[in-house]
Amino acid sequence: MRTNFRPIDLSERQAQIADLVREEGFLNVDYLASRYNVTSQTIRRDLTVICDCGLGRRRHGGVERISSSGNLSYRSRQILARDAKENIAEKVRDHVPHHTILAFSIGTTPEIVAAALLKHENLRIFTHNLNIAMLACSNPSFEVHIAGGRVRNNDCDVLGKGMETLLSSYIFDIGIYGVAGVDEDGTLLDFTDEEVQARQLIHKNSRKTFLVLDHSKFSRAAHVRGGQIGEATKVFCDQKPPTKIMKILDKSGCEVVLCGQNGIE
Repeated sequence: MRTNFRPIDLSERQAQIADLVREEGFLNVDYLASRYNVTSQTIRRDLTVICDCGLGRRRHGGVERISSSGNLSYRSRQILARDAKENIAEKVRDHVPHHTILAFSIGTTPEIVAAALLKHENLRIFTHNLNIAMLACSNPSFEVHIAGGRVRNNDCDVLGKGMETLLSSYIFDIGIYGVAGVDEDGTLLDFTDEEVQARQLIHKNSRKTFLVLDHSKFSRAAHVRGGQIGEATKVFCDQKPPTKIMKILDKSGCEVVLCGQNGIE
């Protein structure tokens, strides 16, 4: 069951092209027209929409990935790897019982997981992610707790003392968190010290921890280190992690849950 949570800015084809741009770096108009069996004019219109969403930059003959030392906007990240994230969310849903106390981190993948849990009953949700808090409020059986403090406008989340107080004051049955990237030695990476702190507080105060990430995170650079991939109870990913990472996970005893299309691993 899909969540019907896809952002409305892009069509299915445009979302796929945006993912391809992110992976390949540059895509030619003629190649895309042939791949999707449409005219070059149609592809150019698609690329205009993709670039307007901040997911690429026009270059002569095609579109290229935008290089950035920081994170993409939340809106852009909602679009990228959408199918992979929804496959992950569907799998996580089967691992979360009703009547569970959950902590959610920031990020688009945890938000899509929260959407997949909306038909559960009597969840208690603690989060500093306002996107998740508002989403969870649509289920009247849920009890939702949020952090207080300054909201980061781009991400609609709360970091700082309010976040620390919320995530330090309870014990959670399951902590669900994402990550900006994973280094080749298994180190988890984020873009700010506060993002790392929030994730580590969720890990410290949860009986079980679910790390949710799509395969692109294994080649994504971020500069703030904190934690190891093998420390999670379970790692949910749409593809099998790289060989070096799998060795780390096997040694740690962390369970890897592969989340392919229609449950195919």
